[in-house]
Amino acid sequence: MHAKLCRICLIALVGLAGPVVRAQREKLPPDDVELVEKTWPDALRTGTGIRYVVLAEGKGEPPQPGDKIALLYEGRLLRGEVFDKAMDRQHPFVFRAGRERVIPGMDQIVLLMRPGERRLVIIPPELGYGTRGVPQRIPRNATLVFQFELLEIKHD
Repeated sequence: MHAKLCRICLIALVGLAGPVVRAQREKLPPDDVELVEKTWPDALRTGTGIRYVVLAEGKGEPPQPGDKIALLYEGRLLRGEVFDKAMDRQHPFVFRAGRERVIPGMDQIVLLMRPGERRLVIIPPELGYGTRGVPQRIPRNATLVFQFELLEIKHD
């Protein structure tokens, strides 16, 4: 009986803390909120404030922290200027997920994706390049818009 009650409590807690949260403190700068909500009104939101739209469903299990993944991406500033991309299927961007090798927003969202999945992802400044930005490329406190495609997961 005790084990069954614990399992029910765990299921309830997971349901409450799931990846999509609607009522929370806004993470985007006030000037960006209106543009994001107008442009992507159906975007879902994670508990950390990342917004996303699934463009194409994937199949299989998402990566686990430490898995090596191959990813295509294009990163833009909120107003549309491309600041970085890796779109060559023969030479995708490869890194270990969940190991802080990329910006926090990218690390978080790829752990929710499945192979073959494409997402449009809006990353708030604190999960991107924050107050430092990237001189000459990304302004301070910039909201970032990415398109990600998870090509492959290698469990090695």
